[in-house]
Amino acid sequence: MKGVRLQVPKTFDSRPTTDYAKEALFNLLSNKFDFENCDVLDLFTGTGSLSLEFASRDANSVTSIDWNTACLRFIGDICKKHSLTQVKLLKNDAIRFVSIANIKFDIIVADPPYDYKYYNKLILSIYDKELLKPGGVLVIEHGRQNNFSDLPGFSELRNYGGVHFSFFEYLDPEN
Repeated sequence: MKGVRLQVPKTFDSRPTTDYAKEALFNLLSNKFDFENCDVLDLFTGTGSLSLEFASRDANSVTSIDWNTACLRFIGDICKKHSLTQVKLLKNDAIRFVSIANIKFDIIVADPPYDYKYYNKLILSIYDKELLKPGGVLVIEHGRQNNFSDLPGFSELRNYGGVHFSFFEYLDPEN
């Protein structure tokens, strides 16, 4: 959220996206999307910095998924304090949520731990379930050790310090 510094409890094991990388990401996305018309899915929401940023930019809806109850409670308290009513918090595993999801999103962001072993499974599951709306984008945050350029829908890689974003585009299931 612009101008609001999140005071993340020291007990959290989440790694928030750096302000530098988050600003760059939102600059890129704001050139492509009018957030007010966007439905956003934030997988591995952690501290909620990306979800809260989308909500503060008036995203139509933000669905935030994490398995950690303390993280979800923290985000919920901030949403309540700042009247961010479009954020829906769900306790779930990211891949499990993707496997049962039945709605589509304009923007999907996923920021798993950098040592996450199921990046490819997650990306392919999102495409298998057709969770992106036409024109939608999937953004995966990861460390430098990952390369997803051979996966379907991959469009570009951006690097901001130690933070890497791989972008994937909507694939028409009819083609």
